[in-house]
Amino acid sequence: MTKRTQLALAAALVTAVTIVASGCSQATRKADGGGGGKNPAAANEGRILGGTPAKGGTLTVLSNQDFAHLDPARNWVMPTMDFGTRLLYRTLVTFKSEPGKVGSQLVPDLATDLGTPSNGGRTWTFTLKDGVKYEDGSPVTAQDVKYNVERSFSPDLTGGPDYAARYLAGSKGYTGPLTGRHLGSVKTPDARTIVFELGRPVADFAATATLPTFAPVPPSREQGARYDARPFSSGPYKVESYDRDKKLVLVRNEHWDPTTDPVRKAYPDRFVVLMGLKGGQIDDRIIASGGADASTVQWSDLRPESVPKVLGKAGIGKRLLAESQGCTEMLQLNTSRAPFDDPRVREAMQYAVDKEALLTAGGGPALGDIATAYLPPALTGGVQADTLKIAAAGDPAKAKSLLKAAGRENGFDATIVVSTGDKTKAEAIQQGLARVGVNVTIDTVDPGAYYDAIGDTKTAPDMVMAGWCPDYPSGSTFLPFVFDGRTIKEKGNSGNYSQFRDEPTDKRIDEINAMTDARAANRAWIDLDARILAKSPAVPLLLKRKPLLVGTNIAGAFGHPVWAGQLDYATVGLKDPSKSQG
Repeated sequence: MTKRTQLALAAALVTAVTIVASGCSQATRKADGGGGGKNPAAANEGRILGGTPAKGGTLTVLSNQDFAHLDPARNWVMPTMDFGTRLLYRTLVTFKSEPGKVGSQLVPDLATDLGTPSNGGRTWTFTLKDGVKYEDGSPVTAQDVKYNVERSFSPDLTGGPDYAARYLAGSKGYTGPLTGRHLGSVKTPDARTIVFELGRPVADFAATATLPTFAPVPPSREQGARYDARPFSSGPYKVESYDRDKKLVLVRNEHWDPTTDPVRKAYPDRFVVLMGLKGGQIDDRIIASGGADASTVQWSDLRPESVPKVLGKAGIGKRLLAESQGCTEMLQLNTSRAPFDDPRVREAMQYAVDKEALLTAGGGPALGDIATAYLPPALTGGVQADTLKIAAAGDPAKAKSLLKAAGRENGFDATIVVSTGDKTKAEAIQQGLARVGVNVTIDTVDPGAYYDAIGDTKTAPDMVMAGWCPDYPSGSTFLPFVFDGRTIKEKGNSGNYSQFRDEPTDKRIDEINAMTDARAANRAWIDLDARILAKSPAVPLLLKRKPLLVGTNIAGAFGHPVWAGQLDYATVGLKDPSKSQG
């Protein structure tokens, strides 16, 4: 590959990402009903609340749940990736810490630049910055990054991003470094150089290197599954204590050097995460913002029933962030067994679901929009596709006709598993499907254990509610992870919860992944989205905002466009540290 071709490929990717970023803004205006502040929940979109924080104090996070995983080899839930990569560990590349489309721009993190491609885009080389240290003062090395990439293959460390397994050459059958084997396709010629040999060209590999997989873990600190409770810090904070399901305390990593890290500002002295609180209790505490609660933020979304307490209330609505998540929430149907092994039954579900009622259960149109495709508008130029053209409230008559054709005119019984916080939405689905004779039993799982529970294919229910967010602005980070049958795992299954195995879909995914023209690939992903929707392995439900309320003493707060609207923990802090406690 000539240097000119490399530059052309890079330019095409940048153009495609720019289109996506601008599309995100358009999609937001559409969801707002035309923009101009008509949607009160979006009034603070693109703004930083509270001004610039002061240094010091304790920022408290009120949460209804523990983290699923903080181990960087296992961390693949968008808000938790934000928390981990902004506070505890650094990656080769990261995203700018700014609101709006600027936040989608890549910047070097551990590496000195965004990587150098060669060999037709099949080889990527990164050089680490000098002076980056762990919490004990020892240097971060290229060998440590290689080791964590290798850990991501370990069958005992499930749930994490599997881009390494998808992209690295010669990795089939590899089961991690604990067996004594190492990947020949990841080379470390010296302590500051790491080279990735890929099985195919990957134009956007620099964006892939933002994922926690590409954070360092020194082999001497390996704890297997126990590493979740005590990741070794290369970021601005380190773990002081972690009582699972109760409390996590982070304090400063005194060996973090801000001159090597222009992204993370590390304003507070401490972060305290209080877990296991009731959602309504969290909302009410931050709404009141009394005493120490003035210095708090919430982890999970503002509950729908709390929205009237916030919107239109003097001084409270100004503390609400509701960034578009850029994600699609779906009802995934277990296609591995009856009744959803029949495409006619699956298609019937597209018409049976009452998305209007579901939107109301999710907080109303101020906090979301009805989804009519899998790919969110941020990946389709700002315009959401609508190939099925189903009414928002569904079409029960059409659904019954499809069920009759499938020999299910009397309906059937089905189970749905949802996170405890989504029970109200599950009830809306239950009521919609009851109109066509489908009797749904709802089971709830604690949020911290939810993805592990639905990721066991042997015990998977008939239906699950599971959204997907692109890991970076490309269709390659969405459709292959949700609908490629070759990615399904018996345990730790992630994304393809419908267990959809379809040879034409898998073949087309390979064809698009092989494209070097980013614009052509973007169009191809949109076309494939419609093809998969026609086979109905999942029902697209909602395009959500992430409503997060902050206390009156919080500053530097904004929802990051890449982290599904979660607060960017790189910049949040306190107006007056002396008012904080904990």
